Amino acid sequence: MNIDRLEFNSWMERIMSRFDILKECINEIHLQRNGVDGEELLDNQDVLLMLKISNRSLQRYRSSGKLPYYTISGKLYYKLTDVQQFVRESFNVPLQRTKDNQ
Repeated sequence: MNIDRLEFNSWMERIMSRFDILKECINEIHLQRNGVDGEELLDNQDVLLMLKISNRSLQRYRSSGKLPYYTISGKLYYKLTDVQQFVRESFNVPLQRTKDNQ
């Protein structure tokens, strides 16, 4: 099967125009993401995937007050900045090794 150069270029132009359409759709979706006061809101599934934790662990963090959350129409949401702060606070500071401990 041989394709001449004009046909190939035509196909490539069609493919590239489809990519442009997809790019516009992705940009629209990105702009429509949930947000309040310029802050991005994450739902339970977003946080579970981001932190790679179980639903029960997330519930424990909410109950203990370690991770602030908001309820809108019965659904739980988390501010992205709150989740990032939670991650920063959860880091363990490595122990400094001294000559005596080696």
